[in-house]
Amino acid sequence: MGFTQADHNYMAMAIELAQQGQYTTTPNPNVGCVIVKEGEVIGQGFHIQAGGPHAEVHALREAAGNTQGATAYVTLEPCSHYGRTPPCAKGLIDAGVARVVCAMVDPNPQVAGNGLKMLEEAGIETASGLMEGAARALNKGFLKRMETGKPYVIAKLAASLDGKTALHNGQSKWITGPQARQDVQRFRAQSCAILSGADTVLIDDAKLNVRANEFSDFGKVESMAKLRQPVRVIIDTQNRLHPDLNLFCHDSKVIILRTKLDNQHQWPHFVEQVCLPEVSGKLDLHAAMAFLAAQNINQVWLEAGATLCGAMHQQNLIDEYIIYMAPKIIGEGGRGLFNSSVLTEMDQIPELEITECVQVGTDIRISAINK
Repeated sequence: MGFTQADHNYMAMAIELAQQGQYTTTPNPNVGCVIVKEGEVIGQGFHIQAGGPHAEVHALREAAGNTQGATAYVTLEPCSHYGRTPPCAKGLIDAGVARVVCAMVDPNPQVAGNGLKMLEEAGIETASGLMEGAARALNKGFLKRMETGKPYVIAKLAASLDGKTALHNGQSKWITGPQARQDVQRFRAQSCAILSGADTVLIDDAKLNVRANEFSDFGKVESMAKLRQPVRVIIDTQNRLHPDLNLFCHDSKVIILRTKLDNQHQWPHFVEQVCLPEVSGKLDLHAAMAFLAAQNINQVWLEAGATLCGAMHQQNLIDEYIIYMAPKIIGEGGRGLFNSSVLTEMDQIPELEITECVQVGTDIRISAINK
């Protein structure tokens, strides 16, 4: 059956609700739910935090038992298995809803159509596919991890108008303005992990955390749950990092990816060293992405120098590029965005699709996806 304008309106409400969990739900997906009876919204909710009630539970609680014969609009297929919480499909059945509309089927193998099947076997009318594109955009990382076994990788880059990231001597603070740097905090907070290389950590003495005083949505997060810090993942194959760096002054998880363990230092309790295979004398980046996905990391924010960004780009491991372009010209001798092999033919150049171009303070933020 087709969807009515009312169906679209209620699903749009559910999608807006789901967006409110963008900083807190990982590794779970962002999900919103709206329950409607006789043309009136009687309950709504969104998933706030892994281990807590799902969106459907919040909406059913708000509906306060008035759900017999109602319709539930959910941005993702209701779960059908017992995890840290009971299955939402069973909750909707017990509530007596007559119809469930979901934006998309959940690719999680533990669900993958079983939620809809459970509802249908209980005599509930189901429909899926309404506003699926918008629903997928809510959970790019979760969906990619479920569908491919790899996280969704966003490369953050900052450059002058002539594509330079630093002066010849490496100075780069600051190419972009304060508004752009605050904008980065928002993307960091949305990500499960921040990936960087030893060079960036050593040169900038970077903490690579979400700075609450620069994070514009901090108040919203604190009203729901404690601000979640992304896992900081550093590639250090030459074992050059040491515990005195700023990176290790902030008590949140750090994973150091190496090809051999460093037994020379006493690391803080929140630091984990992981050895991964080599390929041509370099850390196997495909193995690194598979490892991160196995740690339930959905979305990776790549904030690194030209060498690591170039390697990730060349190996087709970047899904999206976010480039902050500053109104500056650095000129000859400036450092470029990527170090990669020299191309000799135009058809070797990867095609990207620009999805957004907005002004952020004095800078321009360009978003492009790997086609």
